[in-house]
Amino acid sequence: MAEKSMFDHPSNFRNRELSWMEFNQRILGEARDKQNPLFERMKFLSITASNLDEFFMVRIASLKDMVNAGYLKKDISGMTPQEQLDVLYKKTHEFTEKQYSTLNRSLVPKLREAGLEFIRYEDATDQEEEYLEAYFHKNVYPVLTPMAIDSSRPFPLIQNKTLNIAALIAHKDKGEEKEYDIATVQVPSVLSRLIVLPKQENGVTRVILLENLIEHFLDELFLNHEILCSGAYRIMRNADLSIDEDDAEDLLKEIEKQLKKRQWGEVIKFEYEEKMDKRLVKYMKKQLKVHSDDMYAISGPLDLTFLMKCYGLKGFGEYKEKPYVPQINQELRADGDIFEQIRKGDVLLHHPYESFDPIIAFIRQAAEDENVLAIKQTLYRVSGNSPIISALAQAAENGKQVTVLVELKARFDEENNINWAKKLEKAGCHVIYGLVGLKTHCKIALVVRRESDGIRRYVHLGTGNYNDSTAKLYTDTGMFTCKDAYGEDATAVFNMLSGYSEPARWNRLLVAPIWMKKRFLELIQRETENAKAGKEAHIIAKCNSLCDKKIILALYDASAAGVKIDLIVRGICCLVAGKPGVSDNIHVRSIVGSFLEHARIFSFYNDGHEEIYMGSADWMPRNLDRRVEIVFPVEDEKLKTKARHILDMQLEDTLKAHCLMPDGSYQKVDKRGKVLLEAQKQFCVEAMKENKKQESIPKRRFEPGKAPEHPFN
Repeated sequence: MAEKSMFDHPSNFRNRELSWMEFNQRILGEARDKQNPLFERMKFLSITASNLDEFFMVRIASLKDMVNAGYLKKDISGMTPQEQLDVLYKKTHEFTEKQYSTLNRSLVPKLREAGLEFIRYEDATDQEEEYLEAYFHKNVYPVLTPMAIDSSRPFPLIQNKTLNIAALIAHKDKGEEKEYDIATVQVPSVLSRLIVLPKQENGVTRVILLENLIEHFLDELFLNHEILCSGAYRIMRNADLSIDEDDAEDLLKEIEKQLKKRQWGEVIKFEYEEKMDKRLVKYMKKQLKVHSDDMYAISGPLDLTFLMKCYGLKGFGEYKEKPYVPQINQELRADGDIFEQIRKGDVLLHHPYESFDPIIAFIRQAAEDENVLAIKQTLYRVSGNSPIISALAQAAENGKQVTVLVELKARFDEENNINWAKKLEKAGCHVIYGLVGLKTHCKIALVVRRESDGIRRYVHLGTGNYNDSTAKLYTDTGMFTCKDAYGEDATAVFNMLSGYSEPARWNRLLVAPIWMKKRFLELIQRETENAKAGKEAHIIAKCNSLCDKKIILALYDASAAGVKIDLIVRGICCLVAGKPGVSDNIHVRSIVGSFLEHARIFSFYNDGHEEIYMGSADWMPRNLDRRVEIVFPVEDEKLKTKARHILDMQLEDTLKAHCLMPDGSYQKVDKRGKVLLEAQKQFCVEAMKENKKQESIPKRRFEPGKAPEHPFN
């Protein structure tokens, strides 16, 4: 049995859920930061809302399940599930109030000054009323389904995350009795929630929300009844799927069945307009079986994700960041022969600063190349009309051996992935659904090609999903190589995923859940031993989340030995930074900017022989113990320099970096005496300069013929 660490005490760890709330607070901080362009602030507020939705459906839901099951085990910070819920109820209510304070007191007045005005029906001009009445009867009324609730019509199923309107209605013929019934109507999600009114002469854009329009015309849905009062509401259900994979004969069918159950999950949050009549609130509370702690009276429009639609409105360019166009990496051009370029040497791409197009071209050219024998790839999340899926299907139709692992258990993408899996199978691809009990989260693509000197394997390894849409929004890295050691490991990965083959050793790759954590602990221990021996020792780790207890304890040991540790952790961080005697040498920062930080990069000084790794895994138990993940070494010196530059630049960020304090709070960097630097913008500038410097060099063009049409259209 391993010796217990002297640092293994609850006071040396932060609660995971509270740390996540701090992360969402940092995003809300960007919405409140007046230095940011107005529409960017609106976008950040929208992101806090979508983040909070998922937090409730998964994390709060999970805690509630534990409480209901009588689970009393404490987390690493020493809190039981009930204790966590008690703190989170307070935190989430406070956070919601802060969201709407930001909207109502800061953003709405500023947006009005900028020429964007949110109105209610009663604020409409005569001309606007005429427009709205016609719009309602033509576009909205035919779609609505009013539902009265009485002895013969029970309370209906209210679907997860849908917007609804509840009303008290009284029959007009009942005279003074005023007995009332309850009614509800769902705001159709198939219609745009944002209704843009005809442009004003003064150039102001006025918008009204769909639920407000429906509420105004509610009496037309319940003829011969009087609407006594009404109000919008929304519920959140437990969306954490419970799948018994061992007993599931067909994983695809089992997940399809569980997805349907999501709509019946326990109600874990009830949001309603603050103005809603108390009788309605009381009735809804009883019908939905919600606790008072799960009820949120909202002082504004429900579901602030509609603000992302507002961000897309035309004519407000001066209030937004100038759109950035990903640059071409001249060492790997999508319009050149991908395979020839990779043979010249390993290439590292940094997205979204550099274009994602070479990754699409890699699969497309492989699909068309008569010398390509096989393509193997993992898919976790892909875009709605994925060019990579199209190319894989085309490759199968061209007679290539195509193997695709589609992870059906990718949360909230299950349905999308099921559809892609079925279509890929129909095109002739061999589709694997993942391993029992594990999610396959690694990002790897392998192309096997016959060449004059024999079979050669081309490999792409990445930190992010093969998703051309999110590649423009998420910061990720990916490496192309055709070195034999990586090719052998890539083949071993796919043999492990498709069969029962477990390699005796790996040449280069660190693979979870069996080998990776052990190797990370060894790398941290090596720095610890070097520090004890009086040598310079330094660890830099960039990841999305850090909450694995063994990793944290190893970092504490390293800090105590004198290792300098710089952590760039975007979201959850359960480590306590800067605590005397525990983590004096550990500094943690989080960067929240225009792009979502997503890359995982790890640097170990190794007595001057620095080792740098990249990959798909965060330092979390789920990544290290319950997922198939890949972390790979960056060995080419030029690529190592590029990777280290990414880390150094983020450690120097003084504008978007937030530093973790010993009490668990985050503070912006003290800018006094420092150069003002925003790493993300600097990467954009550098990518544009590098592209401009290289674009004059003539490149050999690749002419693959007409790009394959999407076979599923």
